[in-house]
Amino acid sequence: MLGTDFTTGSPNWLDLGSPDTDAAAAFYGAVFGWQFVSAGPDTGGYGFFQVDGKTVAALGPLTEEGATSAWMIHFKTDDITATVQSVVTAGGGTVRMEPMDVMGEGTLAQATDPQGAQFALWQPGRTAGLELTSAPNTLLWAELHTPTRRRTSPSTRACSAGAPRTCRRPA
Repeated sequence: MLGTDFTTGSPNWLDLGSPDTDAAAAFYGAVFGWQFVSAGPDTGGYGFFQVDGKTVAALGPLTEEGATSAWMIHFKTDDITATVQSVVTAGGGTVRMEPMDVMGEGTLAQATDPQGAQFALWQPGRTAGLELTSAPNTLLWAELHTPTRRRTSPSTRACSAGAPRTCRRPA
């Protein structure tokens, strides 16, 4: 189970990039009962999905050319500069967005592992991460599926708390 006492390498944020944030907010509100709360006029349309006033995920407009709607998992780091460097040196990952300050809330970077899985890194400032997890209609589990574990695992191991393991495909 996930908690909100985040350790280095654990998932601590989840957000959705969408070409139509109003439609996405309405959809997830109907499916999970989430309320969308804007982060304010200076955030480019970004905001928070909440349950009982606690943030369980976030939503914002797509920011990369050619991107399609997708969920982005963020992993906690205490030293984002060192973690970003390990993405490249630990197994051939690429950095899509260098670390940037997010209005004092924390520092964000985005990367891609050698197989193409995109993920983000978050070094907390004022915001440690999600306020509610492992409750009904909140984030409970994060998992990476890849056809070739060996190419992905060095970068994944360097950036997350989980050790890769092979799972059998259901018959």
